[in-house]
Amino acid sequence: MLREKIKKEYLKKIEDYKKHSKLYYEKSRPIISDAKFDILKKDIIELENKFNFLKSKDSPNKIVGSRPSKLFEKYQHKVPMLSLSNAFDAEDLKNFEKKIFNYLNKKIKIEYSVEPKIDGVSASLTYKNKKLFIGVSRGDGKEGEIITDNLKTIKDIPLQIKNSNFPEEIEIRGEIFIKKKDFEKIKDNFANPRNAASGSLRQKNPNETKKIPLNFIAYTFGYLKNNKFNYQTEFLKELSKWGFRTNPDNKVISTIDELIKFHNKFESIRYSLDYDLDGLVYKINDLRLQDRLGFTSNAPRWAIAHKFSADHANTKIINIEIQVGRTGALTPVAKVNSVNIGGVIVSNATLHNEDEINRKDIRIGDVVKIERAGDVIPHVIEVDKSKRDKTSKKFKFPTKCPSCGSATIKEFNSTTKKYDAVRRCTNEGFDCEKIAIERIKHFISKEALNIEGFGKKVVENFWNLNLIKKPQDIFALKYDKIINLDGWGKTSVNNLKNSIENSKKVSLQKFIFSIGIRHIGIENAKLISEYIKDISNFIKLIKTKKFDKFLNIDGIGETQIKSLKNYFSEHSNINIVTELSSILSIENHKINENGILKGKSFTITGKLNGISRAEAKSLIEKNSGKTLSSVNKNLDFLLVGEKPTRRKVDLAKEFGVKIISLDQLKNLLN
Repeated sequence: MLREKIKKEYLKKIEDYKKHSKLYYEKSRPIISDAKFDILKKDIIELENKFNFLKSKDSPNKIVGSRPSKLFEKYQHKVPMLSLSNAFDAEDLKNFEKKIFNYLNKKIKIEYSVEPKIDGVSASLTYKNKKLFIGVSRGDGKEGEIITDNLKTIKDIPLQIKNSNFPEEIEIRGEIFIKKKDFEKIKDNFANPRNAASGSLRQKNPNETKKIPLNFIAYTFGYLKNNKFNYQTEFLKELSKWGFRTNPDNKVISTIDELIKFHNKFESIRYSLDYDLDGLVYKINDLRLQDRLGFTSNAPRWAIAHKFSADHANTKIINIEIQVGRTGALTPVAKVNSVNIGGVIVSNATLHNEDEINRKDIRIGDVVKIERAGDVIPHVIEVDKSKRDKTSKKFKFPTKCPSCGSATIKEFNSTTKKYDAVRRCTNEGFDCEKIAIERIKHFISKEALNIEGFGKKVVENFWNLNLIKKPQDIFALKYDKIINLDGWGKTSVNNLKNSIENSKKVSLQKFIFSIGIRHIGIENAKLISEYIKDISNFIKLIKTKKFDKFLNIDGIGETQIKSLKNYFSEHSNINIVTELSSILSIENHKINENGILKGKSFTITGKLNGISRAEAKSLIEKNSGKTLSSVNKNLDFLLVGEKPTRRKVDLAKEFGVKIISLDQLKNLLN
């Protein structure tokens, strides 16, 4: 009876999912919010994981979307449309500005161009010879969909520019949105204004799009041929002259304190505005500084979104569980009575670490306030001690690993002269079950070997069935056993087999990252791969444990060396890497050899004027040069700034290494 009830609930959710999936992907007319759609998918997947007898060809586990790519032709953005980093408080803003100063290697006065962050849909408009040439959606940031005809229906978008000083070619970016008063007229057909805008732009017939009262606010440019602008605000003024609509609330602010005051004031009036917004965007006003700062892998260094106050709710802690991560970190997680926060159902909240639990005196059974800020993991912000049971006891953090029983420690940080807040399992091998599982998840992740169809749940399932215990077991899977498992069939097994075979060809950088060594992220793995060149050199190093050689790599320090020594002190880790090296086809590190500094090596010493060491290093490497941390007889140049290390200068003179200034480096780079 219970089985039938569960199945009935499941099939109802599947029907709902099919309905909303079709509305979103095929009809482009979603009638529920993205958050509710995500909850529906999550509910279905959780039911399938919990009850093996539940399965459907229409499950979100089986399909992704519903033919979205057939509606429009794809278009590659000339300049990626990246997302922004988020700030939620004054400390985040101070850290943002501090990173700017560190990168530029000096503290300068910064002006910020401030604008409201409208909750709409991003779009890109490319003009050639004063005419709208193509209109594109943001897509995944690198590739969007051509929606020119739909964008032409929006009155705020000029199809031809008459101004004489309009650039020969320019890509103007902005936000498509619907005003609140206009949405009232169509709200029966859409879940919210943002979904209405998104759905309207995905109409195949522009005449249908034309019926929706869409607006366009221009806020920046992506590509601009022969850019002559110096400031963001200067460009915004010119946009208005060209006939584009810009936000009248744009403002220039110079200090963090003033940014916070303006943010607080704007948040107090946000609901009285005629458009939805979820924060403010701060951009460095000086476009030359923007150009110097550049981008990280997924966001500009020169801009940040300051979100409005987070949603929160009160609930009760049912239990506190300790999770063990890939690097042995013990993370406490509060299991709470499910509560709706900003349209998302929350049943877990991070407690961060042992110190946080002690500081807030968080206990099982407490009534707590939980906050969810943007996409940040929900966390406990305060305990309502007036509702605490008199019999409650302080939570005791385990001194033994809950997974393997090994001792847990807090490491002493020689820089801060304090013990770390995080307690860790001391097991460095694959004997700790939780660490081993998390390492395998890391190994197959997108940034590492990227084995499609081999998700986290699959790792856990295969582990429990004793199909995998170490990374190399993935390449010796018994497919005849997998095909008989619930949820698997001939097609899915063949797809998995092909994904695993395709993953065998991997770069040296990704392989080193995939091993899961603490403090060796993708950037440090790149530095190491550049230094060792091929896998055979890496195998020799881990067997001889001569990691001090890596101190010659600019960017690798004592912390990384210690981590490598600890990891490979466990002989089983050496065996795993050796076995994997014989299974995989690991490509040697490839170097761009076309730059003007090809074959030249540099060491930097002293403070450079107006440029950080990181920026100087980036310039050298972009032009095919190498940067080393120490001076030797094979070094080509010693780049010297203010107050250089005297020993490096003396060694350079002794070895006959050419000593150059920053200006001389610029001359080398023309």
